[in-house]
Parts: sequence; C-alpha cells; structure tokens
Amino acid sequence: MSMLKTPSAKYSAFPQIDLPDRQWPTRTITAPPRWLSTDLRDGNQSIIDPMDAHKKNRFFDLLLEVGVKEIEVGFPSAGETEFDFISSLVKSDRVPDDVMVQVLTQSREDLIRTSFASLEGAGAAIVHLYNAVSPAWRDIVFGMSRDEVREIAVAGAKVMRDEAGKQPNTDWHFQYSPETFSTAEIDFSIEVCAAVMEVLAPTPDHPIILNLPATVEAATPNIYADQIEYFIRNLPGRESAVISLHTHNDRGTGVAAAELALMAGADRVEGCLFGNGERTGNCCLVTMALNMYTQGVNPGLDFSDIDRVIETVEYCNELPVHQRHPYGGELVYTAFSGSHQDAIKKGFSAHQTQNDEQWRVPYLPIDPADLGRNYEAVIRVNSQSGKGGFAWVLEQDQGLKLPKRMQADFAPHVQAMADELGRELEAPDIWNAFRAAYHVQTDEKHFQLVDYQERRASDGTRLFTGTIAVQGKEQNVSGRGNGLISSVLTTIEEAFGLNLQVADYSEHALGTGRDARAAAYLECKTPDGGTIWGVGIDEDVATASVRSVLSAANSAVRQ
Repeated sequence: MSMLKTPSAKYSAFPQIDLPDRQWPTRTITAPPRWLSTDLRDGNQSIIDPMDAHKKNRFFDLLLEVGVKEIEVGFPSAGETEFDFISSLVKSDRVPDDVMVQVLTQSREDLIRTSFASLEGAGAAIVHLYNAVSPAWRDIVFGMSRDEVREIAVAGAKVMRDEAGKQPNTDWHFQYSPETFSTAEIDFSIEVCAAVMEVLAPTPDHPIILNLPATVEAATPNIYADQIEYFIRNLPGRESAVISLHTHNDRGTGVAAAELALMAGADRVEGCLFGNGERTGNCCLVTMALNMYTQGVNPGLDFSDIDRVIETVEYCNELPVHQRHPYGGELVYTAFSGSHQDAIKKGFSAHQTQNDEQWRVPYLPIDPADLGRNYEAVIRVNSQSGKGGFAWVLEQDQGLKLPKRMQADFAPHVQAMADELGRELEAPDIWNAFRAAYHVQTDEKHFQLVDYQERRASDGTRLFTGTIAVQGKEQNVSGRGNGLISSVLTTIEEAFGLNLQVADYSEHALGTGRDARAAAYLECKTPDGGTIWGVGIDEDVATASVRSVLSAANSAVRQ
C-alpha cells in the first residue's frame, strides 16, 4: 500500500513540447521507412548468453532473406569476438552490394579507430557515433557541462572524418546519436547535432544519419512525435540529414512511438525482430512492418514464412517469442471463445463465397496465409468454445460442413468431452466424438450396411434390396419408396419397427476430383416428436445417403 501513497512526491509528469501547430496528427504512413536491424548489436548485448559466430552468421543470413538493407552488426571495440565477426563479414564478401553494415562506437578516439579498422575493405558502411546528452547523464554519470558534452560529440566527429579519409575506397556513411535524446532538452540536442554536422559536412546527396533514440521511454508516444517534429523543423540543414528512430519499450509503447514519429517526418527506423533489446526491448520490426502491411502499405520486408523467422530468432537469442506477440505468436490467430469462433467462421465463409479482394474477416486483422500460417489453427476448441469452433475444426480436418441444426445436436457431446478432459480438444478428439455420436466409420453398430441394390419399379417407385447386419448377424431386407432414402426408411420400419420421418437432407462432396467422397446429413423426426441425426460418408453419394439412414437408425436404437 505504501507505493500508492508516494508517486506524486517521487515522480513528475514529463513536460509537454511547445508545438501548438503540430502537423503529425493529421498525417498517415503511406510509404515504408528505411529499416535498420540492430539485432546483432542491441539485441545481442541484451541476451543472457551472447550469440557466438555461428548464431550471428545465421541471424545475418535471416535478415538478408527478410530484406533488411541496413544491419548494425556489432560493437567492434567491445572485444575480439565482436571485431573478428565484423571483419569476417567484410573480408569473406558476405555483404551484398545493396546492403550496408553498421557498427556502433562511443565518442572516444581509440574506439572509433577500432571501429573503422573492423570495416577495412568494405564497399560501403555506416559508422555510428554516440554520446549521452541529457541532464541526468551530464550531472550524475559524467559531471560535465553542456559545453563539455557537446565537445565530446564534436571531437568524435573529427576522428570519424579523419579515419574515413584514410580509407577512400569505402563509401563511408556517418550516423550520430545524441543518446538519451528522449529525456534531454530538445534545443540542446539540436545544438549538438548541428555541431556534428558542421564537422562532417553532409550534403543532400550524401546525408548524415541523425538517430534520435528514446533511450529510455519516459513519456507517451505523442510527446516523442512532438520531439521529432520540433527537431526536424528547427534543425539547420535538415535536407542533409536522415532522421532515424530508435525507440525502447519501457512504457510498452515503443512501436506506437515509432509510428507517430514517422508521421512526424522521420525517415528511418531501428529495431529488432520481435522487439528484443535492453530492458523491455526495442521497437519490434515485425510488428511495425506488418502494421503497415495491414494498412495497404508494402513495408519492403518479407515475413511470408513467419514461423521460419521465429524458429531462427528463438534459436539465436535463446528467448521465446511470446504466444500472444503481435502477428508472430502461436495463439494470435486462434479463437477459443464461441462468439469469436462463430464470427470468424462466417467471415471466412463470406470471403470465399463473395470472392472479395478486400480482407474482412472478424477478429483477424491480417490473413494468416499471408504469413505462411494455415487456417486449421485459427479456431481451437476448449470448454469455452461454441458450435462454430468444432464445426470449423471438422470442416478443416475432415471436410465436413455440418448443417446448423446438426451443430446444435453435436454440441453437448463436445462440451461433455471438454469438461471431462479439462483441456483443449484437438482435431482427433473431436473427430472421434463425432464418429461415436453418429456411428460413422465405427465397427460396433447395431445396424451395419453389408450390401445393397436399388432399382426403379414399373410404377416409378424405388425398390431397395440389401443385406444389413443386425448386431453382427446378416439379414436380407427390402422396401419400396418414392426415392432411395424413403425406400431405405420403409425397409427399416418394416424390418425392424423403427418409424423415422425425414425432416431435412443435405449432401456435399468431400474434396474435388473424380475420387472425391461424399457426405450426407439426414435429420429425422421420431413418433414422439424428437429429432435424430444421421451421417453417411462414402465414395458414392447414393451409398452415403443409405449410410445416413442407418446412422439415424442406430441413434434411434440407442436412445
């Protein structure tokens, strides 16, 4: 309880940005940003056991396959392992011509020199310089004035300029981050960035990358967007700068902050696949890219086989992707709730029958098939599920399209099984329950079809003759009716005393092609007004209808 009494004394609200004519709220994202993956740097330094060279190479290959064109591959001055990995990428010619690798360095001369050395021989590369500029770091960590902090950035920029001049065959790109930008005085961040630009002399054709990190997410996303718009408006030489974002997720809004900051005019987004990174992680590139995809914007990143991406990320990071993680989680396209399942089932049906190019399926903001997921896992059944759940599973697993009233008839069987087992029901569970309830493809039946023939009599009626095993003993039977089903019902009544009247009948093919089987559903009324369902499945549609009559008869006997 003591925590609830003290926040107003211990913490204070983050100050607003003075930007009364802000423009970003009226804008939309219509094109993708430049993407930079920092999985091999920020992501790697945040995991318990950093990746070895094998895992780093595997992750690097994945990023290339996904389509990332700028990759921060490490912190070369951190140690020999980092340096050797970065150098090997360059020397083994593993970096495609359309991809730039990036390295990070603090603003210290020896570390900057090491960073350039690790990239020797590269065709093009980005060197990323940073130093913290916010008051907490100036006062508490460094004990420095504004002038001293600005001079650290300027001195580092000069070393970068000189080191690049020693390797003229590489197309060098410079990036500067006023680290802790999100909690710094914005005018001071602009002042420091302008001083760095003065040293490096960027041009519109060869701009500097100014990365404005929410090193610690300390405010709502709209304030970060205000900071970005204010920075862009007031930066001298804006046309010679690429504005980059690096949001963290301390408040759980890293993606939202990056999206709003793009609307505020930023050009580039840094992050990690599935949001790995220090503390609560970085902006999730998967989420942000697929958010764009669902708005009709091609993000330029390919997640059409998202399960393979997850497999590689989990292997390399040794961290699981949460089951509810947007787009990638195991359960994000899964519905257990009966009302959700019904809406999804109807949505899929409408999408298929109307052949609508626009994706409009309730509860599914994206088509799982676009990410390589199948529809079988969309609806799963437990004790909270309704008729739509098991009906969908039977349709996807067995091809059965149960009539609505039959779904209601089968629902108590599924509910009883779910309550008894106390777990999620899998497709085989539901299929076995269905077979038992309607005597489909089971050995133990009261009535079992052995053989039959049907022919048209001279008066136009149909004559059914056949052999039916009754509790294992074969018996020859026959009956006459207006059609095949009525002749079988007459046979059942005359031979075994069961009076069943047809209330409804439907059938459909199971699959396509010459070898497609058929399913027949028969709703019957009993003399006391009850309802009994029968189901028949066979390669021949006529035989399927005969089996549906015997299925209903078996249910009548068991009542």
